[in-house]
Amino acid sequence: MNAAGATPESRDTVFGELPKTSKMSSQGLLVTETNPQTDPRWESFVAGHPNASIYHHPLWLEALEREYGQKGVYLNCVDAAGRVLAILPLLYTRGLPFNLGGALAGRRLSSLPRTPIAGPLSIDSRATVAVLQEAVRRVSEIPGARLQIKTEGPELDGLVEGMVCTPWRLTYLLRLPHPSKGPFRIPDGQARAKIKWAVRKASKSGVSVRPAQTEADLRQWYGTYLETMRRNMLPPRPYRFFAALWQTLRPAGMMEVLVAEHGQDAKKKIIAGSVFLMFGRTVSYAFNGMRREYGSLRANDAIQWQAINGACQKGFRLFDFGEVPERHDPLAKFKSKWGAQPTRLYRYVAPAPPAAKNAKVDSPHNMGSILRVIWQYVPLKLTEWAGDQIYRRL
Repeated sequence: MNAAGATPESRDTVFGELPKTSKMSSQGLLVTETNPQTDPRWESFVAGHPNASIYHHPLWLEALEREYGQKGVYLNCVDAAGRVLAILPLLYTRGLPFNLGGALAGRRLSSLPRTPIAGPLSIDSRATVAVLQEAVRRVSEIPGARLQIKTEGPELDGLVEGMVCTPWRLTYLLRLPHPSKGPFRIPDGQARAKIKWAVRKASKSGVSVRPAQTEADLRQWYGTYLETMRRNMLPPRPYRFFAALWQTLRPAGMMEVLVAEHGQDAKKKIIAGSVFLMFGRTVSYAFNGMRREYGSLRANDAIQWQAINGACQKGFRLFDFGEVPERHDPLAKFKSKWGAQPTRLYRYVAPAPPAAKNAKVDSPHNMGSILRVIWQYVPLKLTEWAGDQIYRRL
């Protein structure tokens, strides 16, 4: 067992011994494997790149590894002088058994699994191609495996032979104004009035919002998250993942959990909460939980209002509400009412899956109708266990 309580699943034991060496190209570029936790160049490159996301940061990669005791494959491309030109974080996944979820939920070398976006980060197009070619080479030596790259746009089109692009879900991005003393202003007048009403109702109903202060707060929030995931018929992430985020990202000021409480003094309890990730110019709304019986108190609106205003005051320029599954209109409506605009995400794979199976099955959201009914009545502990078993392979 590792320190996070997960059984290590190294890439060598799951996929067999893998090649780690690369040769200097004719263009004077060298792709090597490194360790973001010990190689200071990785964090420095991420910190200085305008398009870097929190999902490239060594602390996110550490938390992702600790979730299931995995070891990643972290490629960097350097020139003849040793200057880093590109990086590409990758993790191997075993995939779902019995071809559940289709070809894209099978064995993968992914950048990154259980992560919205990642992919190569580069300052040189030749280096981008070099790290992608190295990733394709490694996948080609693993029977039945595919390379999967998650990007914000179709910027990798045509770079590597055999790598195909599939449009993914929409994510909702809110562009924030320059810091100001006043509160954030919702662009749409009708939506603005409704949100103000909701925030006032939450306050008058005795709902207060604050940052989580202890891991006990995080544990209490996790119960609301489990209940929400069961209600939405989605598998939850294991608690140890959130504990890893708390222990790595939070001390660096890159994670905040805003919780909504209800009640007075000793009877006060956490009824809702959301996890936010902060890096560069962007605040990302990542995970949410809410007790169903308190839904009418509008705690989620109060949380988002405080999070968005806090992001403005701290000088962030983007608020990423996250992706929305297809045909999930209520969730899309909740995110767009704040003024967030839909933006298409993309998935690249190599080799290309069969056309009939080229479906959007990256995450286990497609339950059968019978299972969906049963899921509503599963005890929360069993819900947590089932989600853990599913995500272990994704």
